[in-house]
Amino acid sequence: MANESRNDNLRDRTKAYASRIIRLYTYLQKEHHYTDAALIIGKQLLRSGTSVAANHREAKYARSKADKIAKLHIVLQELEESALWIELLLEHKMASLEGLQQILSETNQLIGIFVASIKTIERHVSEQQ
Repeated sequence: MANESRNDNLRDRTKAYASRIIRLYTYLQKEHHYTDAALIIGKQLLRSGTSVAANHREAKYARSKADKIAKLHIVLQELEESALWIELLLEHKMASLEGLQQILSETNQLIGIFVASIKTIERHVSEQQ
C-alpha cells in the first residue's frame, strides 16, 4: 500500500513537472517574441520535460521488470536532457533566474528518485535470480 501511495505521489509530481515545463515554454514564447534560440530550446525542453510524465506512466504497465527498468532509464534520459536545456536557458538569461533554478532543482531531485528506483528494482531482480 505504501509503495502504491509513493507511486501515486510520483505520478502527480511528474505531471506537475510537465505542467511547469509547459508554463515555461509559454513564457518563452511571450517574453522572447519568438526568437529562434528561445523557441528551439523551448521546444526541445517541452518535448523532453513532458516526456518524463508520459514515460513514467508507461513504466507502470511494463510487461516485465526488465521492461520497467528500460522505461525508467528513458525517464532518466529525458530528465538529463531537460536539465541541459534548463542550464542553457539559465546561461543565456532567457527566463527568471529564480524560476529556472527551481525547475532545475526539481529536475535534479527527480533524477535522484529515478536513479534510486532503478537501483532498487535491479537489486530485487538480482536477488530473485
